[in-house]
Amino acid sequence: MLLDRCLATVVFGLLAVSTVSAACTDLLIDDFSKWVEGTNNLNWPNGDDGSMTSIAAAAGKVQFIPKDGGSYFYESFSCQQAVTLGYGGIQFTLQGPAGGSVAFELQTSASCNASDTGNYTSSYNVISGLTGSQQTIDLPLLGFDNNPNYDAIVGLVWSEFSQTNAIWSIGNIKLTCGAVAVPTTTAAPTTQPSSTTRSVVPTSTTRSVITTVTRSSASPTATACSNLLIDDWESQSRLTFLGYNAMNQASSDDGTMSSIVVSNHRVLLTPKNQESYFYSQFGCLNTNDKYGGISFRIRAARGTTFAVQMSYFATCGSSTGRKTISMTSTQLKWTFDGTERLYYFPFSVFTGLDTTKLDMIYFSSFNAAVIFGPMSFYCGSTASEYILPSLPPPANTGASPTVPAPSSNAKPFVIDSFTNKDTNNLGQWHGGDDGMTVTFGKNSITIRTNDSDLGWNTQLASTCFDMTPYSTAYLHVAYTGSNKFSIALQQHNAHCDDSIKPYPETWDSLEAARYSFNGGSDIYIPISHFHINLTRTIGFNLRGFFSPSESTVITKMELIPSIPSGISIPHKLPSGNLVFACTRPNSFAFAIDDGDPKLASRVMSIVEAAQIPVTFFTVGLPLLDPSTNLSKIYRDMASKGHQIALHSYTHPKMEGLPTIADIDWEYQNDIGAVRQTFPSSKISPYFRPPFGTEGARMRQRLVENLGRDDNKAYIVGWSVDVEDWLWAESETPEKQLEAFKRDLKAGGNLVVMHYLYESTVGYLEEFIQLAKASGKRLMRVDQCMEDPEAPPLT
Repeated sequence: MLLDRCLATVVFGLLAVSTVSAACTDLLIDDFSKWVEGTNNLNWPNGDDGSMTSIAAAAGKVQFIPKDGGSYFYESFSCQQAVTLGYGGIQFTLQGPAGGSVAFELQTSASCNASDTGNYTSSYNVISGLTGSQQTIDLPLLGFDNNPNYDAIVGLVWSEFSQTNAIWSIGNIKLTCGAVAVPTTTAAPTTQPSSTTRSVVPTSTTRSVITTVTRSSASPTATACSNLLIDDWESQSRLTFLGYNAMNQASSDDGTMSSIVVSNHRVLLTPKNQESYFYSQFGCLNTNDKYGGISFRIRAARGTTFAVQMSYFATCGSSTGRKTISMTSTQLKWTFDGTERLYYFPFSVFTGLDTTKLDMIYFSSFNAAVIFGPMSFYCGSTASEYILPSLPPPANTGASPTVPAPSSNAKPFVIDSFTNKDTNNLGQWHGGDDGMTVTFGKNSITIRTNDSDLGWNTQLASTCFDMTPYSTAYLHVAYTGSNKFSIALQQHNAHCDDSIKPYPETWDSLEAARYSFNGGSDIYIPISHFHINLTRTIGFNLRGFFSPSESTVITKMELIPSIPSGISIPHKLPSGNLVFACTRPNSFAFAIDDGDPKLASRVMSIVEAAQIPVTFFTVGLPLLDPSTNLSKIYRDMASKGHQIALHSYTHPKMEGLPTIADIDWEYQNDIGAVRQTFPSSKISPYFRPPFGTEGARMRQRLVENLGRDDNKAYIVGWSVDVEDWLWAESETPEKQLEAFKRDLKAGGNLVVMHYLYESTVGYLEEFIQLAKASGKRLMRVDQCMEDPEAPPLT
């Protein structure tokens, strides 16, 4: 009946249209290029007001996971006279679960007069029959309920998503030119107050239903149910550092396993002994009448056995009353032969299981290692597998374009041919960081490391080395093996004194693979691509190795005036500003990383008593966990003038992530989490890499995902390290204070610390007093960097 009503409305509407305006061009509302600024392409607010479980934007669209029936996404803009301007429809891309549906709300005003635009009427269509792949939706400005005024459109809202805890996306939203409805005079509408936070409460239970969508060859499926993901093993750090699954619920082994390794959407669990276990929680989930069981792929050796335990609560929200039912893999009739296969169990095999209050799945009693694939609840009584969504390739990865390589008049010289373990060809020091495996061969070194934070250094001089005569020359690195690393040229401080902080002052990192030629045997990098002060260089640093299973053999590093003919050099990709110290004279900044929420109020009290602004670098995923209360804590911090900046989504070593897509996932979800917490604020362009791990790829992708100019993206290090990670829980926590004094005396003015530990927070007041006593003025990081977008000093 609803479909008949919709078609009748459309047919009737076709009788009342006007011709397209000859001057009409499609109006782009949002391609999400301004997402980090909190606006759409028309510079008006967009967002979800924190109603989603998670949200992130990239490649022309926004991806999100609806939390519940109240989740929505909105676009606002100035009143658009669509009919007058020749617009005949609304177009956007949409992807949701196969067979799914979503309500589309058109918000219109009585007219575009200023006196009328403060109120709006909501009119609806329901888009159903989704295919599960991305579709382009073209909605004519016809057939909406509540008789909207198409000549006064003020907003769009997507809501009533048919499935929560599933990935949806909306993209490239525009008003399109075409035949348009003739505006009609209608009775005064029932109005709702206009605001940045859009109401999605329906004004009518009647909906027009769009079941035919254009530009999609796939057919709708018969059901709106799709597998509900428990964990896709997307991120090592999400699981083992933060302890979350894909449902943002607790998942861990509590340290009982010998190791847990996440890779390629698989998790390898290696038990320490029969007491090892692993669990994943659901958050008191009601699966009744929708999901029939759990399915996931398993790879295990022949003879492997383990136990599977399902638990549920007698009452949701209670910390007691958990009940458990156990089965063994043998009882489930699971056998293994070393190949990966899909396994499942229906809830019915766990006799007495209350599927209205499911708590967690718990694995134990392993007799061997196992590999699990994506785990999900399957729909109905027939087991099915969760299929990972296909994602678009990362934008602007820098594969092209290239430019011809000009020649230089610089005199060539060999920096390092690795004939001596202690010095290079210039008689200067070379060597690897502690923990890096470096093997010297005949005129070569072989580098292998599983830590992207480690590097190999070869110095040009014991003090500042002026590279300006070589600014048009090239660095040539002869190598074999892996080129999955970065090459950095380091810059000395203004005093050319390594006893003064910071040392090095900064560096620029370039991706070795982008500059590799001749089938992977030669790297040619223009010195001009290193954006540092060339008058005071230190040396080259090979760092950010991100393929621990591969080794790199280096046979020569040299400066040359030209490169072989036929080679074209890629354009330099923006890599932001790597900073370790404040630039404002006489300034000092406390930059505090995430910690224990229980200690946050104490930190705030100390900072407030000291009457200083500080910068907090926050990890995105815990912001979305209501149990941490971090979203409220950071909103309070921001309201008191403190800077809230980025620190990744799950706290991995960013440059160590295997792919660009993995790096983008961290940035996009971190930005999305901060946008959900601060919907009306711009995203800070300041990012502190977890563990301080830096490299070319993570820098380039930061700039790309922020959508900022190169000089407006900041990778923030430190020149004062309290070393809480080393001393806070030791028998000598006072060494944190000694470390602060040491670096302060050496000229450091940018702090790294965490509020993870009682002892560190206990020293914070004294840290502040020492900084003030040095005569420096304490301020936020953006203020100490003389950022014109920072708030003025008070």
